[in-house]
Amino acid sequence: MTKYLRNLYRLYEDYHAYGPPRLKVMGILGAAAYAAFYLLRFTRPNDPLLLEDVPYRLFAVFLFVLMALRDQWPERLKPLYIRYSYFVLLYCLPFFNVLIGLQRGGGVASISNTFIMMCFLVLLTDWRNTMVMLLTGTALASGIYVLTSDNPRVPMDLVAQLPAFAMVVIGGNLFKSNTDKIDAERKLRATQALAGSIAHEMRHPLAQLKHSLEGMQEVLPAPGATRQTAKLDALQVQSLYRHLARGEQAVQRGLQVISMTLDEVSARPLDASTFRYLSAAEVVQQAIEEYSYDSDTARCKVSVTVAADFTFKGDETAYLFVLFNLIKNALYYLTPYPDTCVTITVGDQEVVVRDNGPGIAPDVLKGLFEPFRSVGKSGGTGLGLAYCKRVMQAFGGTIRCHSVPGQFTEFTMRFPAISEEEREQHRLAEVAQARTLLAGKRLLIVEDDPVQRMATRHKLGPLALTAELDEAADGHVALGLLARHSYDIVLLDLQMPGLDGYAVADKIRREPGPNQDVRIIAYTSEPAHFARAKALKGGMDGFVSKPCAQLPLLAALTQMVQAPRGGALSAPGRLAGRRILLADDNAFNRKAVAAYLRNAAASVIEVDHGQAVLDQLRSHEEGFDAVIVDLHMPGKDGLETAQEIRAAAEPWSAVPVVALTAHSDEPAVAAARAAGMDGFLVKPVDAGLLYETLVRLVAGTGRAAASGPAPTLVAPTPPAPAAADGLLNVQRLESYQRLGMLEELLTDYLPEMARLIGVLREASDAGDQVASLDALHSLLGMSGEAGAQALYQQVRRVYVPLLEHGEWPAAPGWMPQMQDLAVQTEHALKAYCAAESHKPAA
Repeated sequence: MTKYLRNLYRLYEDYHAYGPPRLKVMGILGAAAYAAFYLLRFTRPNDPLLLEDVPYRLFAVFLFVLMALRDQWPERLKPLYIRYSYFVLLYCLPFFNVLIGLQRGGGVASISNTFIMMCFLVLLTDWRNTMVMLLTGTALASGIYVLTSDNPRVPMDLVAQLPAFAMVVIGGNLFKSNTDKIDAERKLRATQALAGSIAHEMRHPLAQLKHSLEGMQEVLPAPGATRQTAKLDALQVQSLYRHLARGEQAVQRGLQVISMTLDEVSARPLDASTFRYLSAAEVVQQAIEEYSYDSDTARCKVSVTVAADFTFKGDETAYLFVLFNLIKNALYYLTPYPDTCVTITVGDQEVVVRDNGPGIAPDVLKGLFEPFRSVGKSGGTGLGLAYCKRVMQAFGGTIRCHSVPGQFTEFTMRFPAISEEEREQHRLAEVAQARTLLAGKRLLIVEDDPVQRMATRHKLGPLALTAELDEAADGHVALGLLARHSYDIVLLDLQMPGLDGYAVADKIRREPGPNQDVRIIAYTSEPAHFARAKALKGGMDGFVSKPCAQLPLLAALTQMVQAPRGGALSAPGRLAGRRILLADDNAFNRKAVAAYLRNAAASVIEVDHGQAVLDQLRSHEEGFDAVIVDLHMPGKDGLETAQEIRAAAEPWSAVPVVALTAHSDEPAVAAARAAGMDGFLVKPVDAGLLYETLVRLVAGTGRAAASGPAPTLVAPTPPAPAAADGLLNVQRLESYQRLGMLEELLTDYLPEMARLIGVLREASDAGDQVASLDALHSLLGMSGEAGAQALYQQVRRVYVPLLEHGEWPAAPGWMPQMQDLAVQTEHALKAYCAAESHKPAA
């Protein structure tokens, strides 16, 4: 019975999860109607029941008003809104109207009110909950009527209308069902079109990524090479980094397509609080360098002319997306029109992108910036130009298009002017902030070119009175200075004769000393996408391209000095001694995360349900530095646990709380934020993201969310290279080998996997969605943590649709396929563990 009621409520919850705020509107309409209908009675002063239903009616109006004020509810109570609305509808619609109808002995007013009530109930609930509410409300009203009436009787005129009432309920639900099917079909077609468009857009970056991987494969030694023969020369290393940079660039382009599409589809507004002052010429040049061209020929077709640079206020990433989209559109017809050239002109508060391609017909220009309008392109999303328009409007500017078919197409982006006074105030504020943050710091400029060194020192001139600036003309001099003095930041040129910047950084990081964790900023004129990968691999913390204006250089220095010392490399060390409370009902998931934390020298206490979290917080006087809690747990789940933590009048109510879940979407993030959580990690947990999130939250005192950023969705890291058969994530298994957990993986995971597969089979055969979701949830987290990559992906394909829409897989035989995949995974894991156990110790 409990499972049935839980499923019934879930249907109601899903019914109101998306779409317009119907419950809020019903609250407004219900409060107004119940009050107005009562006031109409005063036109009949002889009504004997004028005051009889006042208590019931006042209570109904009060409930409706609270439902109408949804946006004013406290954040910690908003997760309870849907449950509250269920009670309101049950009381205010069937219960109230049936009770008043019985007390009045029927009549025309009671019959009409009942018809109205049923219509609203059909509109606001699915058919199952409509029937349950009608039966429950009628039963409760009848019971109270019998108990409170001296002479209860059945109004026959109401009974006579039962066939009409049934017709309203049945016909209304049938009509609504057909309407829902039509809407679902429309959404399906739109989704298919959008998915096809995104797939089309992703072909180019994926093809480039494939090309990069093939290039790496050509350079790598043969698989059978020994340590002595598997050596690469300097040219081969450079080639590998070049392919790596291009691959990363392709991935970045693909992510940009996805991000732009999702932002445009959801009409997500840009956050103006993140806008900053930008140089138009610098952003355009950055776009030209970082755009992922299909070929070197295409790269040569794009040129920039800076007639006059200007400053605008906006978001750099968003505007780069705009320029990428316009460049992509201009180069689209390069194959059929090989003479196409693209010129980007900066000047007079405008950026103009002009190409001499085929042009656009006048009748098409009118709707060019509308969503889902793709002109002359097979498979285009039609969202790119709509996104461009929305970004420019957010910046306070405009974008327009002028084209002559057969001659040219020209997009003009005009930005609002920023006064000289405002620019100077901004410059002075930035310089003052840099001077304050870098006061007392010691900086080392390593640059072999004396002119560049002088120019850099000139840009850093405002720091001369408060910070100490040293110079080194080559890598050897820099290492000598680093051996004698302690520095806060090293601004390091990468291309120097003799000992280059990479070698200097490598020596700094490898050799113990006062500067081993010094912040290193790569400062180079190498292409950004190429040098950035090498700089980060070389242990550097930041990257600045040459040439660089004064303010961006100062911004890079201040950003670096505000970052935790040592960057991401020392994140695990900064968790040493921290007390972490970890809650997850899946023992294997818990063990894996706890192993990562203990490997970082943190103290971990593990529990398996929400109530245990509260008990631990109450019983440990020394307290915890952070709580990691799984959102989906039996009994008190993660959201309820976080709400109780925040509501407690205890010192530990401000402890940072991190959500841990296998299901990552915007509603989940919003629910976590509303519950008071400070971070959001997706299973399978990546060790680096785990360390980074915790270090950020425990770096200060008190609740991080009080002054820090809102919880952010941390996307799962891309799958690491898998085993040859694609079953296993080798990188994750290697991490378990380093932690000494590989044997535990074999003994603990495999029996539990088999048990969960059996539970899932029984639940799916019985059509039990709740039990199936529980088994899938546990299996999802376990397979991801254990590196069972193929099984994880298969489980997720079943889990997400079942959780979000209650839809079982359409393909027959999915359960036997999953069982076979689990068996294959078991064999692969055993083979991997056996192979590792026979390897000689390093």
